Amino acid sequence: MALDGVYLSLLRQEMACLIGARVDKIYQPSRDNLIISFRTLSSGTKKVLFSANAGTARVHLSRSELENPKVPPMFCMLLRKHLGSGKLLDIRQDGFERILNFDFEATDEFGDRVVLTLAAEIMGRCSNVVLINQDGRVIDSIKRVSEDMSSVRLVLPGIAYSLPPRDERMSLFEIDKVELENAMRSSSQKDPSKTLVRILEGISPVFAREAVFYAIRGDEKPASEFTDDEMQRLVFYLNNTANDIKNGENKYVILKDRSGLMKDFCFTDIHQYGSLMVSKEFDSPSELLDSFYRERDTALQTRQRAQDLFKLLMSLSERTERRVAAQKLELKECENRDELRVKGDLIMANLYRIEKGDGSATLENFYDESCPTVTITLDRRLTPAQNAQQYYKEYRKADTADKKLRELIASGEDEIKYLESVFDSLSRASSEGELAEIKAELAQEGYVRLSRSKGKDAKPLPPIEYRSSDGFRIQVGRNNRQNDQLTLKTAEKTDIWLHVKDFTGSHVIISTHGGEVPEKTIEEAALIAAYNSSARNSSLVPVDYTLVRYVKKPSGGKPGMVIFTNQKTLYVTPDEETVEALRTDRK
Repeated sequence: MALDGVYLSLLRQEMACLIGARVDKIYQPSRDNLIISFRTLSSGTKKVLFSANAGTARVHLSRSELENPKVPPMFCMLLRKHLGSGKLLDIRQDGFERILNFDFEATDEFGDRVVLTLAAEIMGRCSNVVLINQDGRVIDSIKRVSEDMSSVRLVLPGIAYSLPPRDERMSLFEIDKVELENAMRSSSQKDPSKTLVRILEGISPVFAREAVFYAIRGDEKPASEFTDDEMQRLVFYLNNTANDIKNGENKYVILKDRSGLMKDFCFTDIHQYGSLMVSKEFDSPSELLDSFYRERDTALQTRQRAQDLFKLLMSLSERTERRVAAQKLELKECENRDELRVKGDLIMANLYRIEKGDGSATLENFYDESCPTVTITLDRRLTPAQNAQQYYKEYRKADTADKKLRELIASGEDEIKYLESVFDSLSRASSEGELAEIKAELAQEGYVRLSRSKGKDAKPLPPIEYRSSDGFRIQVGRNNRQNDQLTLKTAEKTDIWLHVKDFTGSHVIISTHGGEVPEKTIEEAALIAAYNSSARNSSLVPVDYTLVRYVKKPSGGKPGMVIFTNQKTLYVTPDEETVEALRTDRK
């Protein structure tokens, strides 16, 4: 992640408003996360989140609500003892080191005023939050580092606090062009962005790659082969970014992939990924981090909790497919059942020619114009009439099996389609509420059992909402149950219903209020339907549309399954940017 020294300096500037504020409350929601609430005179209470988690290490202003444990951890109790009602004197950063030092004026056990420092070390798996006394000794830390864990730097109560090893590097705000060129050209590193990270202090890999991308226009070459023009562009980009930051004109940008998963962030625009990534801008560095980690953690938790459902659906689909395949083989065996009836008829017509004890009979098949002879196997223990009845019995059994198997196969194929539709809904689920609805639907259909939870159930979300360019409201069901509710109960008979043809997907409703709907709105709704389906990555996706009055629920149909008539078909290619621009429930 891109929480580098430069970004930390921007966070320090933003949190400067807390200098002079007093500590109000201290919480430790989890082993690696700490929250200190400050009382300010001008802007009320503000919270600072400290995280020493290896994958999410950070420090910033936060509005997130985290659940606190019933019994506070020991480090939290220690901070309350030493920093309770303390006054924040300063927030310091040594150059662009990834450490922010929060200096507090507090009162010790003797009532004397002392200055304590809380060091937030944002260094990946070595991240830590350390409380240091005015003599420079460690009081304690959120993660203690013993000799067994590190032979380079110990962090234990009572020992002198030492800074991590630091290399001398050039500052982004004080670039010496000649020194930078010499360092770049003398590098043996094949990746020029890694060379830049080694030369400049406090920059992240994503920013270094962006600078190199700007300099060599997406080409691939080691730093030692940069031309004079490319080196000039690199220096220009770095100086220009530094000036933007000094003047407060830089941007705070989050990068998402096409599936909506958070990937990275930076203090400036990122163009190196082209159309593979979508960017979103924020007003402040803390707002960006709050949104980034909240949304990323929510998405990851949702995906982790959805894994069991994915496995269940895969297992159910495979089992159903195997069952249907076996039934089709059985059905194939029933195809020749008419031969059994014919044999019974031939035996009955030739009873006088057959004796009990015969093992076979060769008879003329009068059902065929050429009357060919056929040899029919007989049971020696039965009379000719009983042999005929045995063939009739086998015929009736095969005929009944044929009808039953066709019903079972049709039911199985419907079940496979239904499971595919649930799988599609689950793949697009992005919240606990959506997962809860899908679970409830599967429980209603008898696939899972719902466990009784003591906590509050996740609140179901309303349909996804869009607004067409012509101003028409477009609603999209998030799952099968919501599709039924939207189409069969919420929508008016004069509204327009859309659904992808031959794919699983959401029901889409255009609210017409009884009026005419422009072709452009129908096309945009078709794009939305294609995007909210299993065909979102396809091109020229067929989308059926008709009036809601022509959409019916078949008797005994599973959730989301409908039949419709009087439809027309549009062919569209889903485009995320166009669809997201029409969405209103995120704006």
